Amino acid sequence: MKIAFVGKGGSGKTTVSSLFVRHLAARAVPVTAVDADINQHLGVALGLPEERAAALQPLGDRLGMIKDYLRGDNPRIPSAETMIKTTPPGTGSRLLRLDEDNPVFAQCADDVRLDGDASARLLVTGPFTEDDLGVACYHSKTGAVELLLNHLVDGRDEYVVVDMTAGSDSFASGMFTRFDMTFVVAEPTRKGVSVYRQYRDYARDFGVELRVVGNKVQGPDDIEFLRAEVGDDLLVTVGHSDWVRALERGAAKPFGALEETNARALRVLHAAADAAYTRRDWHRYTQQMVHFHLKNAASWGNERTGVDLAAQVDPGFVLGEAPSPQPV
Repeated sequence: MKIAFVGKGGSGKTTVSSLFVRHLAARAVPVTAVDADINQHLGVALGLPEERAAALQPLGDRLGMIKDYLRGDNPRIPSAETMIKTTPPGTGSRLLRLDEDNPVFAQCADDVRLDGDASARLLVTGPFTEDDLGVACYHSKTGAVELLLNHLVDGRDEYVVVDMTAGSDSFASGMFTRFDMTFVVAEPTRKGVSVYRQYRDYARDFGVELRVVGNKVQGPDDIEFLRAEVGDDLLVTVGHSDWVRALERGAAKPFGALEETNARALRVLHAAADAAYTRRDWHRYTQQMVHFHLKNAASWGNERTGVDLAAQVDPGFVLGEAPSPQPV
């Protein structure tokens, strides 16, 4: 299952997504966490020391290797240089599975030890640096994440949890359609629900599943406000957490000590995400992938690469849990 957490800056989406990762790992559910935010905080939220989190290998620094591996011997993609972030897989492409060994995970992923035997795989896009100023945008960083999602074959009992960029930046490429479920983390304020409105309006035509997690909720008035603003999309609310505050101060407690009200909220998220599996449509998923690839190709990709990127589309290929054989 592919799950996104989005929200405005400061909404608490990284905190909530990290708690969801811990919840899954504590139940021995295989989980891969991806920090795709311009502010890289997910590793620390999962308990890594800041020095180790800062030293993680960014996906963006291995983009050439990732492209070369994923294209395999797909005859429609003659070189890694002609791949862009929206390039879809086709016959001959290498697909990614979460339970396999491959160069992408070997070179870019770190295993994060949580409580006891619980652990999660962590991938990071890398921060926006001074070297990027004036010559790159953050979409060049998240492009690696989009390619991974486009080539990922995941099953019901394994999760990819992506902490997305703040706001609605993912609409620039269509990455917002890459998920089985999107959780919008919203504070009970007008600004807090603004990102929800953006996602709701953009996602309406693409069948994107969207639920709201009310965060920093202090009482019935906050719940009433959120319900009035988002209606039935409000799934659950999360309140103050002494457990989280202790973690942020460097005094981590066992995950089992998380407040029961917040633990219950995580169980609700898990149930909603799991239920989305029954509505998964690989044909629509592949069609949307192609749709946004053609849009990006026409708007900038063809000019950037010097080739007709529409030719990369394999009309007979559908990504799915029983895909075509991959190259060796």
